[in-house]
Amino acid sequence: MADRVTVIGWDGSPLTEAARSALGAATLVAGAAHHLALPEVPPLAERIRLGSVALAARRIAGHRGTAVVLADGDPGFFGVVRTLRAPEFGLEVEVVPGVSSVAAAFARAGMPWDDAQVVVAHPRTLRRAVNVCRAHAKVAVLTSPGAGPAELGLLLAGVHRTFVICEELGTEREQVSVVTSDNAPDHTWRDPNVVIVIGGPVSAAEDGGWIAGRDPGTGPRGWVQPDEAYGDGTALGEGETELLRAAQLARLGPRLGDLVWDIGCGSGAFAVEAARAGAAVIAVDRDPAACARTDGAARRYGVQLQVVHGGAPHVLEDLPEPDVVRVGGGGAAVVSAVADRRPQRIVAHAATRDAAELVGRDLTEHGYRVECALLQSVELDTRAWRETERNVAFLLSGVLSDRPVIR
Repeated sequence: MADRVTVIGWDGSPLTEAARSALGAATLVAGAAHHLALPEVPPLAERIRLGSVALAARRIAGHRGTAVVLADGDPGFFGVVRTLRAPEFGLEVEVVPGVSSVAAAFARAGMPWDDAQVVVAHPRTLRRAVNVCRAHAKVAVLTSPGAGPAELGLLLAGVHRTFVICEELGTEREQVSVVTSDNAPDHTWRDPNVVIVIGGPVSAAEDGGWIAGRDPGTGPRGWVQPDEAYGDGTALGEGETELLRAAQLARLGPRLGDLVWDIGCGSGAFAVEAARAGAAVIAVDRDPAACARTDGAARRYGVQLQVVHGGAPHVLEDLPEPDVVRVGGGGAAVVSAVADRRPQRIVAHAATRDAAELVGRDLTEHGYRVECALLQSVELDTRAWRETERNVAFLLSGVLSDRPVIR
């Protein structure tokens, strides 16, 4: 095992005294080609071109001597330190950090970033990174080949965003470009790059807030709001009542990185509440007035969501793949079309047992594990303890147990 392992973060600026000292004593140096070309690398040291960090870690673990690993930016922030410290390698490391590429990108843009989401996009996580960009007003995306600005722009079709693209930060070829998301696919971008994705109003407290990223305490307390908090005086539909919405949210569990379809969005109550949970939301309705109410509710609660006017199921064909879906209207035909897209979870409601059986049978035939509950809510006037309103609905949920959860 190496006697000492030092990880040095390099941001293009001259190396610190601590970094030069560690490099001067190194008998093995691992890094990218531009790291290994630094004049401070000892000429007699063994050199490892850093491709797979795990393979390099095995070489370092078997090395007798002093090892240095060079990495861009802060190696402890989505960097090599996590892999090097994995139990199978048994390495204890010292870290000399550099300025992270995210911090450098926001500095080039002249923007604060304590209120930004930070995600890593590679081919396996690209879709979830895009969902975060759909749902939040300020996101930094650490890209990779095959999951860069062009791919982000293509998957954000229909959602306007501004991209600040920072290429090859800290090098002589550094370049910062500002383009709209729909224009990003028209260019070829150099790796590595960081994309700052901006869309909609970015809200933050005057004192800068108290927590990095999205403030979980924004907006009124509670998963769901009273029925009267939505709409324009129009009564909510039978599938939008407060307690039914709470049960639907509990069954679906929308979260950061998910894409939620809300089909038959009505007043926008469920769509807004799923967005408040951090998920990306596409709200669909054939009624233009419902689309307008949903858009208004999103603005009122300060959440980002996309509203699509059209009738299901045909309007669903061009939508990106969902993780979870609420079917608020359209019955078994829409449920069947949704199940064909294989989301992990689906919820629907029915007013009668016959309709519930039809939906449940269709979900079962599509391979979903189905649960059904008869929900009854009774509102009472507590001064006289008299019933003021009663709502009854069958709540159906389907879970696709054979689909792995994407992290």
